[in-house]
Amino acid sequence: MKYSSFNLNEQNQKIESRIVVALERISEAFRVLLWNESKENSLSPIQIQILIFIYFHSIEKCKVGYLADEFNMTKATISDSVKVLLTKDLVSKETDPSDTRSYSLLLTSEGKRIAKQASLFASSIEQPIDKLSDEHKTIMLNGLLKLIYDLNKSGIITIQRMCFTCSNYKVDKGVHYCKLLKTQLAENQLRVDCAEHEIIT
Repeated sequence: MKYSSFNLNEQNQKIESRIVVALERISEAFRVLLWNESKENSLSPIQIQILIFIYFHSIEKCKVGYLADEFNMTKATISDSVKVLLTKDLVSKETDPSDTRSYSLLLTSEGKRIAKQASLFASSIEQPIDKLSDEHKTIMLNGLLKLIYDLNKSGIITIQRMCFTCSNYKVDKGVHYCKLLKTQLAENQLRVDCAEHEIIT
């Protein structure tokens, strides 16, 4: 019989359950901060996330299909959000010359302004992390990377541009190496979102 991590008796017995509940509390903090940011700009949380994503990622990734996979939502849901952003003149479309049915999204000047400001919404979460020792930060990063990797492998979350899922990454006897950068990577250098990520084929 399975027990819920939210069962207090279960939490008291299993550290895994306490970690799950702790992560849920942190996710709640993200939801609150993102919701506050969205209300300030009269947008929905996912619309804010789309603007931030476009602001920091290459144009090839700024398509409805990719965004749907990125945020684990349907294309229809993302399309509805994009329509609002287009109406508010926060994004514009750039048609793919090789396929006129396909287009990428670009930020307008106002879209860039909002995205830049909104991208700071999680800074209050980064502040307490900054107070941790370098050793604790490295342990936390590696634990979270392994958790994200396993959730990705099980299909719970989709696109991941992290070292563990990149064709340029290899590990040998605990030593991490990037073939693209041609250098060893310390554990605190492993990336969660890499612009040069190449999917393992």
